[in-house]
Amino acid sequence: MEFPSDLKYHKEHTWAKIEGEVAIIGITDYAQDQLGEVLFVDLPEVGDTITQGEPFGSIESAKVSSDLYAPVSGEIIEVNEALDDEPELVNNSPYEDGWIIKVKVSDPAEEGNLLSSSDYEKSLE
Repeated sequence: MEFPSDLKYHKEHTWAKIEGEVAIIGITDYAQDQLGEVLFVDLPEVGDTITQGEPFGSIESAKVSSDLYAPVSGEIIEVNEALDDEPELVNNSPYEDGWIIKVKVSDPAEEGNLLSSSDYEKSLE
């Protein structure tokens, strides 16, 4: 399993790639592996606000439906509409093509609450 070191991780298996005031958010390789084949991603709307640690949508697989937890707080500025037609992108490319939302971060200090790749990997043991 991969856990890129340039990302920050939430304990509920989401990641954030923070670039300035924008965070790209998705689920981890571990999460997609546990879910199995992703069949549907319930995407929020552009303009919605999300709160760190709170659900912002859900993801469904053949096995289970799970909430998606926000790694940071902010306003959604883009959703990955490709997931409407190709939810399997989350399985095939969880850190690239399978991203879920982009957020304008409202509190940059929240990044300090997230895990590094090595700390996230240790949390899975």
